[in-house]
This record gives sequence, structure tokens and C-alpha cells, in this order.
Amino acid sequence: MKKFDYRSDLKNIPQKPGVYQFWSESEELIYIGKAKNLKNRVSSYFNKDNFRINAKTRVLVSKVKKVTFTIVDTEIDAWLLENSLIKKHQPRYNILLKDDKTYPWIIIKNEKFPRIFWTRKIIRDGSTYFGPYASVSMMHTILGMIKEIYPLRTCSLPLSPENINAGKFRVCLEYQIGNCKGPCQAYQKEEDYDQSISEIKDILNGKTGAVIKRLKKQLDDSVAELNFELSHRLKSKYDLLDRYQSKSTIVNSSITDVDVFSIATDEKHAFVNFLKVMNGTVIQTQTLEMKKRLDESDEELLSIAITEFRTRFDSHSKEIIVPFDIDLPDSGIKFTVPKLGEKKKLLELSQKNVLFFKREKLDQYEKLNPELRTGRLLELMKKDLRLNQLPRHIECFDNSNFQGKFPVSAIVVFKDAKPSKKDYRHFNVKTVEGPDDFATMEEAVFRRYRRMLDEEQTLPQLIIIDGGKGQLSSAIKSLKKLGIEKEVTIIGIAKRLEEIYYPGDQYPMYLDKKSETLKIIQQLRDEAHRFGITFHRKKRNKATLATELENVPGVGRTTAEKLLRHFKSVKKIKESTEAELLEVLNKSQTVSLLTYFKQ
Repeated sequence: MKKFDYRSDLKNIPQKPGVYQFWSESEELIYIGKAKNLKNRVSSYFNKDNFRINAKTRVLVSKVKKVTFTIVDTEIDAWLLENSLIKKHQPRYNILLKDDKTYPWIIIKNEKFPRIFWTRKIIRDGSTYFGPYASVSMMHTILGMIKEIYPLRTCSLPLSPENINAGKFRVCLEYQIGNCKGPCQAYQKEEDYDQSISEIKDILNGKTGAVIKRLKKQLDDSVAELNFELSHRLKSKYDLLDRYQSKSTIVNSSITDVDVFSIATDEKHAFVNFLKVMNGTVIQTQTLEMKKRLDESDEELLSIAITEFRTRFDSHSKEIIVPFDIDLPDSGIKFTVPKLGEKKKLLELSQKNVLFFKREKLDQYEKLNPELRTGRLLELMKKDLRLNQLPRHIECFDNSNFQGKFPVSAIVVFKDAKPSKKDYRHFNVKTVEGPDDFATMEEAVFRRYRRMLDEEQTLPQLIIIDGGKGQLSSAIKSLKKLGIEKEVTIIGIAKRLEEIYYPGDQYPMYLDKKSETLKIIQQLRDEAHRFGITFHRKKRNKATLATELENVPGVGRTTAEKLLRHFKSVKKIKESTEAELLEVLNKSQTVSLLTYFKQ
């Protein structure tokens, strides 16, 4: 390949609508794009003064060694051509359309006495196709309902008038059991059969209401004529269609033919939901996953998805409901961003679907790759808590005491958003007398990080204090004494309303109650409380037991604690023999202890 000189190559590009292709040195097609003005659009990639180009796009541009283009008549032609070329070649820097399944269609065959069945192949033989159906179960439900209401033939016999009149065919079992009316032997006229096909087309086009209305009139007429057998058959059809319609999502019947789109994105993926509404009923819905390649905007992603869906579903709706203004090169389409009413409800329904699909997909990815969840959570915490680095190492402090007695502090440690129990620590408070939670917090924080500094350990990226402004201020005092207040981020969480306090901020920050960041903070806080309470209870119980042993003549606190360390409990001390006690006590203390417990 000759050396690429973008200045000379760009001179040959016309100022017309079209599609451009970027090629690498190995002649690999790496990117396809569309443009209203090819020369201006392609030139913008190589303009060194264009600071809006992101880092990923710069990498793409650095790999471009050849530019080719295709001129088209209109911008919409460029739009459609770009979509088809991306699907065919799937260049590495283009958005990846993940959903490449072949969805089934319902076909009404182009023949005398048309058959109705489902297929995954479209043959251009004049047959009518409905779909595609993203939900195969829904498609089978519709076909089953049609079969119950309209007995149609399932055979592939050539039912021409000549063959029928010549008596070439005989009715089969389907006729005997009532699933077919026997057109092969002229038991059913073609006009009657075609009337059923016409009604079925209305149902598949979402015009169920019109069919029900016709059936209701026929039912009323048959009742008036006292034709009860026909009335029964019509009533059965009416009930089936009414039940089917009630299972569909019904909106205002004045909304006759619209497409609805909504989008949800994260750093790497985009998800777009499509709803097709006909005559007040949602008749099709599907969600598409796209993989980002160049930090594309939501507007760009939604534009590509709209093209894909409308091509796939052969939609020609003149109105498209979208969540934000979008510029697509099709002057015949009206884009609506609804604020109120039924159209707003439709958009909300689409958004609910796309968010559910996004959550399900990301959960699947994270189950298969747990490190993805860890990375996402850490990035989320960094963003929510306004941190300048990922909080891979978090420590949380909590204090426990009982009316000022047996005060203890506990520290729990999370690494990569998971508990690191081997790093948990607790402190017996040494310098505080009475119930002073602030002073206890100050001592615990100082002792913890003085030791970490002495042992040259890496400090955590985030410290969480269980408490409000008072406890947070006490912890900051210790960090300042150690000179590390600017090296770590410290926050406090108050229990009452789960307020997040920052040093120096007058007002707290409130996270969404469903936020994963808040849930991790709460998990840290609750784990610190559990760990601290467990240690506090052990200390209190031990002190209570030691007090009971001190009632024994000749046994003081030191001896009582020595007994508990050796035998673990008062019960075991009571059950011990004289020889076992002599391993810890002298002869006089042993006799005194045995006498005390025999009383």
C-alpha cells in the first residue's frame, strides 16, 4: 500500500452525501461512516485543532492508511448504506450490533386457499409476511389463537378450481376433527375462506378491534335471526379475540401507527428498545444490544438503532417517539419527544423495558466475569463519592460500649468491594474514661494509622466513620496529627437518614436509597458494628465471669483471668479435678475454689 498522505487524499473527496471507509495498513476495513458532506466530515478527523475528538478516535485516526468513499444521492441513502455495510463487514471500530439472530415471521402463502404458518426465510414469491417476532412463544400463541378461531387448511395440495371440480382430492383427518372446512372438496367456498384470511391479516396488523367490532355486529344479527348455531360459533370467536386483545398492551386507540424508541447506556454498552404500536395496541417489541467502540453519543447510537429496527421490521411509520431530539435524514418522519399524555406513557413503557434488559444483561456478564462487577462498582463509587481514585481499599470504624463500660473500637476492611476479614482489627480503648464516643474515635483512628505508617503499609483510598459530624471531626483530628489528612478521603455516615458527611461541608450528601454505592457503605457500616459488638460482648462476658471468680477467697482479678484463659469458661472450671486446677493455682487457692463451688 502506498504511503498515506491525508492532505492529497482528501483533495479527491467530493462535497456530496455518501459513505466513507477507513482502511488500515494491512488493508483491513476498520471503520465505516456516513456524511451529509463527505469532504467536511472526513477532513474533521485529521484536523489537529479539533479538540473534540476523544482518545479512542485519535487511536482510530492513527491507524488510517487509506480512505475510500461511495457517493449517494441523498443523506437518507447514506444512512441506509452505512447500516447495511456495517452489518456486512462489522469493522472493529464501529458499533457492534450484538443481536444477529434470524427471527421468525408469520407467512400467508400466495396461493389459492392460502396456508398460514411460520418461517425464518423470506421468499419473494408474492406471499405476505408479518413480523419478525422477537418472542417465539408469542408468535406461537398468535398462531394457536388464529387456528382456534379460523379453521384453515394445513395441506399443500394445489387447490385450483380445475382440480377441485375434477374431484382429485378427498378430505383428511383435519376435516373430520373440525380443524378444516374441506375446501379441497368444495365444502368451503373461496369467498368464505378469503374473508377469514382478510380478518387474520387485520389481527396480525394490530387491527384486532376492527375484527371484534365486525364479529359483534354479525353476532347481534345472528341472534336477531334466531340462528343460535351460528351465534354460538361467533360468540366463541368473539370471546377468544377479546381475551387475546386483553393480553396485549393497550394504549389510546387514536395512536394508530407509531414507532417508540428508548436507550440506556454505560461505558461499554448501549441497549435500545423498540415498540411498534398499531391501532392502540403494542404489537411488536424488541431490545437490541450494541457494543460501543469510540465513545459514541446516545444520539449517534439511537440513530443507528432506529435504522436497524425499521429495516428489520420493515416499518414505515411516519411518527417516531424518542426520549430526546434526534436528527435523522428523513424529512418524511416526525420525531416526537412527549412530555405528557399517552405518548409519554408509551415512552415510559419502552424505557422500563430497556432498563430491565440492560440490568439482566449486565448481571449475566458479571456472573460470568466477576471482575467486571468489581470494576463497575468501584467506578460507580468513585463517581458517586467524588473520589479522585478507585476505592480499592476501604476501612470503616465503629465504637461500642455499655454505659461507658468496656469501650472498644472495631475496624473492618473491604478490598475490591469485598470483605477482607483477615485485615479486620479491634482496639481496647486505653485513654478514654466514660462514654465519650468522640474521644474513642479519635484514639482508634490515631492508633490505626500511626501503626500503618510505622510499618510502611499502604493507606486506604477511603475511610468511613460510623457517625455524623462529631465523630468525623474527631477522626480528622487524628489524621491531621499524623499529617495524612490530604492523602486519604474520609467520610461519615449518620444512621438516621443515611446522610454522607464530608470534612468542611456544612450540608450532607444524600445518595439514592437504591444506589449500589450506598449499599456497599451500609454493608461496611453494618459489618463494623457486628464485628465491634461481638468483641464488646466477649469482653463484657469475660469481665462478668472474672468478677464471679473474684468472690472466691484467695482469688483476685489476675488469677481469675488466668483461670479463664486456661479453662475458657466458669463451667469447665467447676467441672475440673483438683489435679487440673493445680496446674494453674497453688494448693491453698485450689482448696478454696473447690470449697466455694461445693457450697
